[in-house]
Amino acid sequence: MKILITGSTGMVGRNIVENNADNHILLTPSRNEVDLLDYNKIYNYIKENQPDLIIHVAGVVGGIQANISNPVKFLVENTEIGKNVISAAQKNKVKRLLNVASSCMYPRNAPNPLKEEMILTGELEPTNEGYALAKIFAQRLCTYISREDSFFEYKTVIPCNLYGRWDKFDEKRSHMVPAAIRKIHEAKVKNKNEVVIWGTGTARREFMYAGDFADFIWFAVKNFDIVPETMNVGLGYDFTINQYYETIAKVIGYKGKFIHDFSKPEGMKRKLVDITKLEKLGWKPKHTLEEGVKKTYEFFLEHYINR
Repeated sequence: MKILITGSTGMVGRNIVENNADNHILLTPSRNEVDLLDYNKIYNYIKENQPDLIIHVAGVVGGIQANISNPVKFLVENTEIGKNVISAAQKNKVKRLLNVASSCMYPRNAPNPLKEEMILTGELEPTNEGYALAKIFAQRLCTYISREDSFFEYKTVIPCNLYGRWDKFDEKRSHMVPAAIRKIHEAKVKNKNEVVIWGTGTARREFMYAGDFADFIWFAVKNFDIVPETMNVGLGYDFTINQYYETIAKVIGYKGKFIHDFSKPEGMKRKLVDITKLEKLGWKPKHTLEEGVKKTYEFFLEHYINR
């Protein structure tokens, strides 16, 4: 098939491209080629290339600090990108679209594990509300288009938190796992005897290795007919922030201690997605946390430290 992947230069997009085992023809335009904030440009690109399927991954992403600092950007630009890509696909009669959303769409106080039906049933987590609203908009748009006209099969997958190759490791934009990898690596190199963890460290998170999520995406492409309209993709279990730091320290070989800065935000106390629908499809991730962290740390050393 000819498949358009938006956001192909980001972490998730690059992992999807790397895992193209069936050798589909991939359209991977950069932002310079197609600015997704410009509806006419994405419309014309789709019209000219006529993809059989669109995997929509593109968006403005970042950790808690980035979301808190730039709520307007995270809300407006992600909403515009979702609207433009999905609407342009519809106008060009692209039959199938796989929209990649985010587990931050779920209400902050929803009981875990988070079921797909819980979307829009409560208040969102304030630290990433703008991003969450944009992702909900895209999910609903896909659902509305498919329900209005059965020709269209526009589906949304909601991954748990992801980390892995091609992640961002800078202090201002990175998510928890790559931020911890960089922080602990630097502490080891500089012989620091302690590393600071934001908050209590007891908040629980579900992080999947991005290579596994990419494997699922290609599974979904191959089995598109049986993928539900909206579906979580996760591990089915989680760890505390402290446990992530401990595992990363083990992989890196850091022997110092951890201290907590209780003045810093830590987001939702728990965010574990329900994988009942995923399990019915028979797909499972391959990497343990330690295996995923090891591969991510190797990538960090190769691309950020030793280049």
